[in-house]
Amino acid sequence: MTVADGEPFGKQRRRIKRWTIFLIVGLFLSGLTAVPIPTELNVALQVLGPGLDMGGLFPAAAVQWFQQLRDGITATTRVAPFMFYGTDWLAFGHFVIGAAFFGALRDPVRNRWLYAWGAAACLLVPAWAAVFGQVRGIPWWWRVIDASFGLIGVVPCWLCWKWTGELERRGAR
Repeated sequence: MTVADGEPFGKQRRRIKRWTIFLIVGLFLSGLTAVPIPTELNVALQVLGPGLDMGGLFPAAAVQWFQQLRDGITATTRVAPFMFYGTDWLAFGHFVIGAAFFGALRDPVRNRWLYAWGAAACLLVPAWAAVFGQVRGIPWWWRVIDASFGLIGVVPCWLCWKWTGELERRGAR
């Protein structure tokens, strides 16, 4: 193990590994939430109450949106459950993207490009949420929540991209 800039390669690699695992787990968990939408609605009804207002704690606009979601999910479940197949594929996409980062776990320097690609994808999330949220009539505050996932995901991508670049410059392989 070589020491450069006062930090052993092993310590830097462990930091990269931890952040990459955080990214992978985040992608997998995000994907998992896209599959059981009717079940998630039932949990929300139990937690927030039948009016989805948490006993009057939520603002009227949020309650109206939650009720619209409830009504849409209920109708889709009853009339066109096959529509959820689209969210099944959304989940699959998250799993595949997360699995791609296993290559970065194995050899972060050689697969450094994954972090740049992941950061670019994360930076596109707010734009995607803004455009298609507007097209689909999604409230602005819900789009901010969606956009935040991209802004959170860009952090580990950028850090790992930066750190793998340092390893590469220091001659680590």
